[in-house]
Amino acid sequence: MQERLQKLLSGFGVASRREAERLIEAGVVKVNGKVATLGMRADPETDRIEVDGRRIEKRPPLTYVMLNKPRGYVTTTEDERGRRTVTDLLEGLNHRVYPVGRLDMNTEGLLLLTNDGAFAQRLTHPKFEVEKEYRANVTGDAEAAVKLFRKGMLIDGETFAPARARVLKTDPTTGVSTISVIIHEGKNRQVRRMCETAGLEVRRLKRVAEGPLTLTGLAPGKWRLLTEEEVSLLMGKKIRGKIQ
Repeated sequence: MQERLQKLLSGFGVASRREAERLIEAGVVKVNGKVATLGMRADPETDRIEVDGRRIEKRPPLTYVMLNKPRGYVTTTEDERGRRTVTDLLEGLNHRVYPVGRLDMNTEGLLLLTNDGAFAQRLTHPKFEVEKEYRANVTGDAEAAVKLFRKGMLIDGETFAPARARVLKTDPTTGVSTISVIIHEGKNRQVRRMCETAGLEVRRLKRVAEGPLTLTGLAPGKWRLLTEEEVSLLMGKKIRGKIQ
C-alpha cells in the first residue's frame, strides 16, 4: 500500500517525520533510482526505497526506549560537528530509533526514543498536551519567576502557555533555588528561555517526568525499554503489535 514517503520513513524507524522531510529535501532519498520529492508516495512492498544509498527493505518491530540523558550529548542520531549523540548511549539496542522531541546539550534527564511515527506524533503534537516536568536549579527571584510562569509569557514574539510552577526549596547559604516547571508544549529551549526572561540564571536543568513516566531507578546515561503498559498509557489506548 502506498504511503507518503515521510510517513513511511518514520514508520521504518529511519527518522521522525520532520527529519524525514529534511532528508527528502536534501536529496538523499530515492525511489526506484530517482531522487524523491516532498509529497511523493511509495509502496515498500513494490518500490525500491533508498536513504543515503541504503535500501529500506524490512519494517522493524516497534521499539520504545527511555533514556536518562546526561549533559554533553546532543539530541539527534547524527551530528555533522562530531559531537556525542544520545544514540551513542544505546549500547546493546538492535533497532534504530530516533528521539521524540529534544533536550538541549546541557539539559539532562528523561528522553524517549522510538521508531514508531504515530507514537512520536502523539507525544510531540501540541493538541495532545502531554505534560513534561522539569527541575531547575536557579539563582534569582524564584518566587517572582514562578508567578510569571503561571500566567504565561510572551518571549521574542512567541507565546508560551501558562505553566504549573512552584519553588521546591531555596538554599539560604548559596541562594540557589530548586523549582518545578510543568509544561505541555515543546518549544525550543522553552524552560531555559522562560527562566532567562524572568531574570533567573539556570545552574542545572533536568527533565524528570513525561506523562506518567519518571526517571525512578534509571541512572544517568542508562536506558531501558518501555513496557507495553507504559506505551499504552502514553498513547491513551491499547497499541497493536509486539513491542521489542
